[in-house]
Amino acid sequence: MKELCQDDRPREKMLSKGKDSLSNAELLAILLRTGTGGQNAVETARSLLQLAGGSLSELSGLSVERMCGIAGIGSGKAATIAAALELGRRAGAEKSGIRKVSVTDAGMVWRMMRPQMKEMRHEECWVIYLNRANYVMARERFSIGGLESTVVDVKMIVRTALEKLASGIILVHNHPSGNPLPGSADIRVTERLKKALDTFDISLVDHVIVCDDRYYSFADEAVNIP
Repeated sequence: MKELCQDDRPREKMLSKGKDSLSNAELLAILLRTGTGGQNAVETARSLLQLAGGSLSELSGLSVERMCGIAGIGSGKAATIAAALELGRRAGAEKSGIRKVSVTDAGMVWRMMRPQMKEMRHEECWVIYLNRANYVMARERFSIGGLESTVVDVKMIVRTALEKLASGIILVHNHPSGNPLPGSADIRVTERLKKALDTFDISLVDHVIVCDDRYYSFADEAVNIP
């Protein structure tokens, strides 16, 4: 970034004025380190942001291949950006964990899991394990699927709940389509899981379907699960 004036160099600016003083493009420029023949690093970063509509959330969903479509960005730089955005997403997910509060409603589950599942282009299945006071003991990702479905291994979920001595669990999965309403497969797997858990006196507290701006709760909707 030697082509920039001293006051405009993102790295030096961050060291002298703090990270909050940098724009998104300048922060990305630090990761890029260099530009290309016709653009400096900041200009290249702006081109990348433009590809994502100016949104960091959209940028985090771009593939390495699409990033490489920007002049001056190769696979190495694209991988660096993808890794940095993934670290940011994981940090947000850690902060959202509800550990010292009893889970009392589906909205709490949605707020806990939304940072983890936001902007996902595929379905994932997670399980939250609770003690008798509905405190979170652990949460685990059980499967990664495609755009419209993911595998829910009922036997494995029950086995893990027994190993953790959980008194209850909450099943969570996302709908990338943005429509939180359950399909017939969602209803069937909820019925199967509840019956399996009942055998061991473990409660299926809820099954929450997460979307970016809304959610569906089987418990809230009082779905009758035999």
